This record gives sequence, structure tokens and C-alpha cells, in this order.
Amino acid sequence: MPTRQMDVTTWYLEQSAPGELRPARVPETRLDIVRAEIPSPELSRFLYTAVGGDWYWTDRLPWSYDQWQNWLERPGVETWVAYLQGTPAGYVELDPQPDGQVEITSFGLLRAFTGQGLGGHLLTVGAARAWDLATRWADRKPTERVWLHTCSNDGPHALRNYQARGFRVFDVRSSTEIRDHTPPGPWPGAR
Repeated sequence: MPTRQMDVTTWYLEQSAPGELRPARVPETRLDIVRAEIPSPELSRFLYTAVGGDWYWTDRLPWSYDQWQNWLERPGVETWVAYLQGTPAGYVELDPQPDGQVEITSFGLLRAFTGQGLGGHLLTVGAARAWDLATRWADRKPTERVWLHTCSNDGPHALRNYQARGFRVFDVRSSTEIRDHTPPGPWPGAR
């Protein structure tokens, strides 16, 4: 498969208080956002590839079933799935870290659900769940900071959506990466 050199900009964004979250409008179409309470490597890998396949999300593709299970079973890790008429439309994954920090490690919509005004609402709910994560985990310190990163390989509206929800940039890094000519798509390895 042909490869190419790509210049990549990565933005690191944060909120330091729940009041910094600026909610998006609630979509006219009912979007159910539900926590997947049972760790499921199959579900999480499906969401990861379905959402990230178009945006070079490849870091977790080589993970074994056990690696996915170990990641998901860590106390405080949460996956929130958005359903539109019973169909998975996107997700938010939260990773609790020391000192009251929560990272939004994955966020996005499946391609068929972009451009419908759903992403801002899903991010609003995901960030709110990051802020109240300690209410669902007995030994968890209250959240003091929610952060995430996005890069120039992500969806074209990602950075703008994060900033519209009240996340502010605290760091920017540039790098050069060697990538496959095209992202792997939602069915990596399929022909």
C-alpha cells in the first residue's frame, strides 16, 4: 500500500470547571445517549473502527481481545453510545486519570450520521458525564479538569466543535508522520 509523509498538527484542549461547558442545542431528532455499562471489546472495537476508520484512528487496531477488555475494565472508564432510532450513531469514551482529571479519549459520529447537528449534543453530554464521573464511581475524586486532543487528521469540524463547547487550547504540537495513502476505513483489512 502506498505511503505518504504528512504534516500533522495536534491541538490539546481542556476545561477546568463544569461551568465552562457550553451546551449545544438539542437536536430535533431524538438521540438516545446511553452508557454501555458492561465492558464489551466487540462493541468498543466496532465503534472505534466505525467512527475512526476515516480519520486514521489506527493505534488500537492491533489490540487483542484481552487488551480491549483490560482497557475497558479499568474503574471509571466509560463508553457512552448515541443511538438514533435504535442504531448506533456515535460515541464518547472517558478515561479517568489521577488528580481528578478525565480525558475524552474517543469521540465522534459514524459517517452516516454526520452533518445532522448531532455531534455538538453528543459532545455536550459526553463532557457533562466527564464532569460528573465521580458520582458513578465510589473511590473517584471529583473531576477538576476534562481534556482531550484532536489533530488535523480528524474530522474537519472537530476542533471547532470542541471550542464551541467551551474547550480551550492549552498546547499545540506539530509533527511529520508516515501514513498509508488513505485511512483504513471502517472495515480495516476488508477487500
